[in-house]
Amino acid sequence: MKPINKKICLISAVMLLLLTGCWSSQEIEERGLTFAIGLDKGKETSLEKSFDKEGGYYPKKDRITMTFQYVNEQAAGSKASGGGGGTQQKSYINVYETGDSIQQITTEIALRKDRPVYNPHLKVIVISSDLLRTYSLEELLDQPLRDNEIRPSSLVLITRGQARDTLELKETGEMPAFRLRKIVDNANEAKKILPPVTLAKLIGKMRAGTSYLIQNVASAEGEIKYAGAAAIKGKTNKLLGFLNEQDLDGIMWIIGRGRGGAIKSYDPKTKKLTTFQVEHINSKIKPIVKGNRISFEVSVQSEGHLAEKWVPSEKAFDNKFIEKAEKDAASVVKQLMEKITKKMQEEYKADLAGFGNELRITHPRLWDKLKKNWDETFTTIPIKYHVKMNIKDYGTVGEQ
Repeated sequence: MKPINKKICLISAVMLLLLTGCWSSQEIEERGLTFAIGLDKGKETSLEKSFDKEGGYYPKKDRITMTFQYVNEQAAGSKASGGGGGTQQKSYINVYETGDSIQQITTEIALRKDRPVYNPHLKVIVISSDLLRTYSLEELLDQPLRDNEIRPSSLVLITRGQARDTLELKETGEMPAFRLRKIVDNANEAKKILPPVTLAKLIGKMRAGTSYLIQNVASAEGEIKYAGAAAIKGKTNKLLGFLNEQDLDGIMWIIGRGRGGAIKSYDPKTKKLTTFQVEHINSKIKPIVKGNRISFEVSVQSEGHLAEKWVPSEKAFDNKFIEKAEKDAASVVKQLMEKITKKMQEEYKADLAGFGNELRITHPRLWDKLKKNWDETFTTIPIKYHVKMNIKDYGTVGEQ
């Protein structure tokens, strides 16, 4: 019989200890899975006021009211077990807490719920316009950016109304956080959806010093909708104002992003509608520098198809009609871009379409001189637009 190797025995014993599992592990069912966070201007709920009267008060200022969207474990358990019933429970529970420190507000939830906030699965953060007029994004998102639990891929949205309202749906089966996140995937169908701004992307935008856009979400009657964008001032990272859907459409044409959507034009005689369905956009922003004078030329080309024609007297296969429809659509697009440009230069006094970035790429030394006050410089710069539309086909209806 071979003698026992003491070293092997010792190593085996240590390995057994390591295989026993993580000492700090916790079952996922015991975690308060949080999929969305809302940030609103501080106002204590009636429940919080009642807690205060019963000794639940702690020193704070009512600056921020946070909404934490939990998974409703009872509803999830009922579905998993195949349980029925006359009443349907919502798949989520919203918990509200008010204070002045996001970290402290988060820890206060642990005094009320048996499942404390657990953020690794966070999908979206919604911030109200009232709050963003008072505090900067750097202030409001400092804690989420420092929190190792929160993924940098979490989507950031702004709302004109209350953030808490965007986290409520009249349907019982769907979680608002998931819908808010999934709408982004419709960018190929609806051009008026900005490229998603996540926490990771927002860091660069906040530090760049130039103004930028974040998707706005509207809520009404238990429904939510992506509706335009919030303009953020680069120097302060506070809310500058809002762009409506038409404004955002003009921005998307300037930057050449997105596909889908429709361009409507009307026959001047009959007032009848013709609709161009967008399939592809190509945009080139060209800075022109002559001495101390700066200007831009934007060339936009788009392909699509004839989606609607309410002019019975015109034939869709006729070349003259197609050429006219292309020119009419190009005219509409040009007006959209010129309208939002005027709004950027005269109302918001901020470059929200990335003209400065194109200048930085082509004339880096000049950009270094202008970047600190670029928004102010941008307001006086001439911009010309050139648009060319191409109707590739007119659908399955031939002679109509």
